[in-house]
Amino acid sequence: MKKIIALLLVMALACAALTGCSGSGKTADDIKKAGKLVIATSPDFPPFEELQSDGSVVGIEIDILNMICDELGVELEIQQMDFESVLPGVQAGKYDLGVSGITANEERKKNALFTDPYCLAAQAIVVTESGSIKSKADLAGKAVAVQTGTTAESFCMAEGYKVNSYAANSDAELSLVNGKVDAWVIDDLTAAEMVASYNESHDDKLVILSEAMTTEPYGFATKLGNDDLINEINKILKKLLDDGTIASVFEKFEAPYTKP
Repeated sequence: MKKIIALLLVMALACAALTGCSGSGKTADDIKKAGKLVIATSPDFPPFEELQSDGSVVGIEIDILNMICDELGVELEIQQMDFESVLPGVQAGKYDLGVSGITANEERKKNALFTDPYCLAAQAIVVTESGSIKSKADLAGKAVAVQTGTTAESFCMAEGYKVNSYAANSDAELSLVNGKVDAWVIDDLTAAEMVASYNESHDDKLVILSEAMTTEPYGFATKLGNDDLINEINKILKKLLDDGTIASVFEKFEAPYTKP
């Protein structure tokens, strides 16, 4: 009997530890009762998230999430942090969603639950116009700058590049223009905006190579076990995708859009 009780206790503890156990996940009703959807984001990723001088955060994902909140009848609460802290915070249940242009790849799906993708993005290769890098092939044995915790970082490491990781994309950009690295790998839409901003006030221009590093789907992340919440958000996302609302958000921010 003691062995049976002990076994049941172990099973109960294991179930409690696994967020996928029935009844353990956060639901859409939980969000509605709380009156808010709490997101974790790193607001240094325009046009998806960008911190304004008044402390507010704007961007494509913020607009989409406000629409989701309108459908749920709740307010959006934004918690700011470095990108590398977003997914761990979500996995620990500190936040309802993680949003920062997050690629929903198979490795991340082992530790977090993702919504259906709302867009497809490419990882762009940014170089200096005066530099020697003219194609992806030229990067063999070269150093590249990436943001810490991104798929750009993991992909470049897997490809064998010399990787310099930075907490913010602005620091990665600075390392390129200062000659510390040979290229900077970043989401194509963010690359377009940051490169255009840089080139407005500098003579040695930055250039985005026509060849992408890789292509990937973007979605919103939550804690494993929050299936009910994700299912409800997926319904809203499908509606926004089907009626062209999400495409119009990209158009508002003058960003090209690839529907998943």
